[in-house]
Amino acid sequence: MDVVETLLPGVGIRYELTTRSGVLLGFVVRRDGPVEVAVYDPEDPDRAREVLHLDADEADAVAEVLGAPRVAQRFADISKEVPGLHSARLAVPPGSRFADRPLGATRARTVTGCSVVAIVRDADVVAAPGPEEVLREGDILVVLGSEEGLERLGALLAEH
Repeated sequence: MDVVETLLPGVGIRYELTTRSGVLLGFVVRRDGPVEVAVYDPEDPDRAREVLHLDADEADAVAEVLGAPRVAQRFADISKEVPGLHSARLAVPPGSRFADRPLGATRARTVTGCSVVAIVRDADVVAAPGPEEVLREGDILVVLGSEEGLERLGALLAEH
């Protein structure tokens, strides 16, 4: 399925896709958080049949429901497009010295050059976690960085 992505300068990004049943959907993801979801009229693809306006919290809730199993794969796909950029899913193992501590305590970006782009916790996803997000044993960190940096971060998380 092709998703057409269009940059909307100063606004955000528009995504459009046609479902297998032929319905054209549009998503405008605004830089400041809100999302508009449009279902286009099949007879006039320039006219929205219905538009849903989601505030940032609602958009995050929908993303968590739909995205938990897909987030890591999306970043893996992105890493294939950028030479030297790799993605990994790194677990916070039992006994890790970073369990029950904030993500910022790892100093992941400073020490390894890697960026933690999401945390998968059971069926939930914390997208773009801040440094204050507390890590838990069993969390899966979705990380982007060099192969070397990913290895260093995996070793760091395993420290007791």
